[in-house]
Amino acid sequence: MDLTERNIFAVICGNDGIKAKEIAKRLGLARGVVNHYLYASPYMRELCYQDDACRWHGLIRQARPHRGLNDFCGYYATVPEFLAQGEDEWFAQLTRGCKQIGRNLNDTRGLFHSFRDTAATMRALFPDLFGVDVSGWEIAFELRIRKSRAIRIYADVLVITETHVFSLEFKMKDQIEEEEVQQAAKYSAYLEILFGPDYDVIPALVLTKATDLYTYVPLNHTSAELPVCSGDMLFNLFDEYLGFLD
Repeated sequence: MDLTERNIFAVICGNDGIKAKEIAKRLGLARGVVNHYLYASPYMRELCYQDDACRWHGLIRQARPHRGLNDFCGYYATVPEFLAQGEDEWFAQLTRGCKQIGRNLNDTRGLFHSFRDTAATMRALFPDLFGVDVSGWEIAFELRIRKSRAIRIYADVLVITETHVFSLEFKMKDQIEEEEVQQAAKYSAYLEILFGPDYDVIPALVLTKATDLYTYVPLNHTSAELPVCSGDMLFNLFDEYLGFLD
């Protein structure tokens, strides 16, 4: 996506319906340029729609709460709602949601145990945040957006704060593997488009069988590094970017 395309997408997804001429006016673009992107961009074609009054809408809003995000997740709620649910109730809702979005639920390799392990790690995280107000935070499990060949966005867990989207890839392991580091970072650029310019997207790999682990691992062929942590050290990732221990 070039910058113009991203800006048009953000204007659409930040409003409850907007016409092409208003998009052009807000961004200082020619109407023809806007129309080209509206009908040629995969993101606009697949994640936006035009109503009968010729207003454009985003399937996922770039405003809190992120309305429409639940349509692409196995489970979506506010953090307090998630914490208030029992494990079995949460798991039943997750599996129903996964079926609705077409998530494969083949349990031959311990998928359900992995789901529960991930949820347990997240439930243990929030009490460690030392009085941080999480009442407006959102949490999503098993994000799956597969709208076309051009749009593939997957995430095990998203935690959405006022300023950051933490995209967490979970593995029930205690050793860092290069392939899984790359996997954790794979969709961060697409999530930046999806959530818009007001958010920083922070990808991370969480190893739930490790202990006392918090480090940064270089990404292949780049100068970037990815945070990797054990489940018991996940709060350090949030402190790194939110500074609640200051």
